[in-house]
Amino acid sequence: MKQFASLAFALAVVACGGKGGTGGGDGTDAGSGGTTSDSTTSAPPVCGDSHLDSGETCDDGNTTSNDGCSADCQIESGFACGDPGTICLSTHTCGNGIIEATEGCDDHNTHAGDGCGANCQIEPGWQCPTAGIRCSAALCGDGIVAGTEECDDGNGAGSDGCSAACKVETGWACPDANMACHHTTCGDNVKEGLEECDDGNHDLGDGCNPQCQREPQCLDGTCTAVCGDGVLQTGEECDDGNLNNFDGCSSTCTVETGFACTTVTPADAASVAVSIVYRDFKGFYQAHTQNSQGIGTLQTGGHIDFENANGAEAGILGALYTPMVSHKPVYALTAATSTTTHGQSTFDQWYRDTMGVNISYADTLTIPHTGAANSGTYLFANDSFYPLDGRGWATQTPAEVLYNNHNFSFTSELRYWFTYTGNEVLSFYGDDDVWVFVNNRLALDIGGVHGKTSGSITLSNMAASTKLNLVVGHTYEAVVFQAERHTSASNYELTLKGFNAPKSVCTDHCGDGVTSTNEVCDDGVNMGGYGSCAPGCLAFGPRCGDGIVQAGHEQCDDGTNVGGYGHCLPTCTLGPRCGDGIVQSDHEQCDDGNDNPNDGCDACQTPIL
Repeated sequence: MKQFASLAFALAVVACGGKGGTGGGDGTDAGSGGTTSDSTTSAPPVCGDSHLDSGETCDDGNTTSNDGCSADCQIESGFACGDPGTICLSTHTCGNGIIEATEGCDDHNTHAGDGCGANCQIEPGWQCPTAGIRCSAALCGDGIVAGTEECDDGNGAGSDGCSAACKVETGWACPDANMACHHTTCGDNVKEGLEECDDGNHDLGDGCNPQCQREPQCLDGTCTAVCGDGVLQTGEECDDGNLNNFDGCSSTCTVETGFACTTVTPADAASVAVSIVYRDFKGFYQAHTQNSQGIGTLQTGGHIDFENANGAEAGILGALYTPMVSHKPVYALTAATSTTTHGQSTFDQWYRDTMGVNISYADTLTIPHTGAANSGTYLFANDSFYPLDGRGWATQTPAEVLYNNHNFSFTSELRYWFTYTGNEVLSFYGDDDVWVFVNNRLALDIGGVHGKTSGSITLSNMAASTKLNLVVGHTYEAVVFQAERHTSASNYELTLKGFNAPKSVCTDHCGDGVTSTNEVCDDGVNMGGYGSCAPGCLAFGPRCGDGIVQAGHEQCDDGTNVGGYGHCLPTCTLGPRCGDGIVQSDHEQCDDGNDNPNDGCDACQTPIL
């Protein structure tokens, strides 16, 4: 009772004002001659003073609007405000992987152009079915390139450059991805569409083959890695045979977060297609052999090395060829020492495009599997090998006359890359010249103009003698140079092995504890319990911050949990509040820990009695 009596007395003194002073009854001070008040008048409440005054729902210490607390100290829509003097927080956060308030999507970032814009609204042409992961294309054929689409010409059909799955088709380019596509030309020195490269020539071994695919460059078993070729090389974390992102192995051949990549060796294919270049020449027919060959018209101006001499001849080529210089074999004889060739200048034309001398054709040679299970061995054998029938000088004006209806006088150049296992035995035959280089070294020499002649290479024997310097498990280049120089027959056989190089297979595994781009979360358990991820890794389980109070785990959860007086703490426990038994001086006059209004503390304010 003494507390209340003293309070009443103090209020009474204030109520009497100046009437209790000495001097005249009018309240003047005889000593000063002026009027004064013996009470102090408090400053009125002001918005922006970091105090929560009557009529204010927030006070963040300023009078700026659009920051959560308006210029008149009212909480703005979409915000939650804690203690006075502290900044207000948005009740929804674009980029947190949770669709909140006015958001149409939330893909865990605020980047535009990925389907979910910087303001968490779905962008045209996209769909975002699962919050927290990347969006995808809404429809192939809507004229908008989205998701993993490479093109979208608005029709959803194929055979026009953009397939029914919105992928760029072989031989086409879609430079403006939303518009019509056009045909590409490999060899025009312009890289377009699905071309990996285009150096404008028909050469093999220079890093870009005539099919506009990148080639590895190998020296003594060490090859430069070509990301996306499906061959796992030193320097690559993975190589799954493409340059796509979000599939586990990125466009830079690094393993993407949340994925695991294993190295596998694929099963033998029924056949393989190997890049090959043919060059057609005119035969050097002589008048005295004209009738015996059955040629109706004398041919002049042909290449002196074709249809001009007979006989097997080893040693035409040197033991090494120069892959880093010209990617061509090195002529080792002279016009005086060779019995079937006529010097370096004319030989150099055999495997180089030379205007007016040869006509080159970039092609592929399909080589069937031998049929032996898991052998990885492919065999091409043809005793009627005329790949340039209907092409070359026989189609020009004046036309080269055919012999027995076939186009003779041509060369071929073929190369491929293989992983050495130690048990390769490769067989070859030819009519005429056949040379095989392995690891830039001459491994087989069947040179000269002759009938069908066979040869084989046992790589393990040559490796043991260090002739080829092969190491098991390393990758090497094999090159086959062939020439058909006489109009008697044309035979060609080659055996190749080692195409099944190891490649990467990448998967994202729900339960590995790492969240991939295809998962919302992954805690390794994913049982859907409190604070855990839901089964399937595509949703969160109950957690602090979902706006639902989880009994047994949380005292409160308002979805924002900004803390401050009367708010829920970020830990989903109750913050300072009326009734906690602690007087919060900025908000309370008293706090007795109960809600009894008749015990001298009512709603944490002291009543006037």
